Amino acid sequence: MKQNLKILYEDNHIIVVEKPANIPSQGDKTGDEDMLSIIKKYLIKKYNKPGDAYLGLVHRLDRPTGGVMVFAKTSKAASRLSEEIRNKKFEKEYICIVDGKMENNQGIFEDYLVKNEKNNLSKVTDSKNKNAKKAKLEYEVLKYNKETNLSLVKVKLHTGRHHQIRVQFASRNHSLYGDQKYGIRGKGKQLCLWAYRLSFTHPTTKEKLAFETYPEKEGSWIILKNE
Repeated sequence: MKQNLKILYEDNHIIVVEKPANIPSQGDKTGDEDMLSIIKKYLIKKYNKPGDAYLGLVHRLDRPTGGVMVFAKTSKAASRLSEEIRNKKFEKEYICIVDGKMENNQGIFEDYLVKNEKNNLSKVTDSKNKNAKKAKLEYEVLKYNKETNLSLVKVKLHTGRHHQIRVQFASRNHSLYGDQKYGIRGKGKQLCLWAYRLSFTHPTTKEKLAFETYPEKEGSWIILKNE
């Protein structure tokens, strides 16, 4: 995996990479190789660092989700990027394939979500639930395939809740294709959710940066083949 690390940008402060689907953002109980470890190994080898290399994880993507991620190479960069996230200046956009035809070609979803720690699932709940957190996203339908009854949708997150995109679409009977937890279509297939665009302010130069990457048109993403 580390030999195939796709680097979109790197300087002394940050490194931006494409996370493949099904690779954890950081180590978990499975013990599988994760992005944090993969990039650390790359940095140690490239810069001949003795022992360990500093690498800050400032945001995550769920294991089945691929796409753009930025990691901090210094503690200062990590702190400033984390502050951007807290101040909602860190912009994340996704593409996904959902079941059915959306009623509107664009819109906003606002819900309250609650997470069940035991089964690692979230659900839409009432705003009066003391454990609920507000979730907001905006979407735009890019394409509807009548033959498959699937829609390609662009999503911009305003909040970063647990399984937010998957839960909000599933609650409206438009579950993501290949979603093994909330879906009805594509059982056993790859989840069609990809973090295609990430934009933020560079932690030291203050330059506005934006990076885009797209999934290969294969497997579950075959619907995009003729685009």
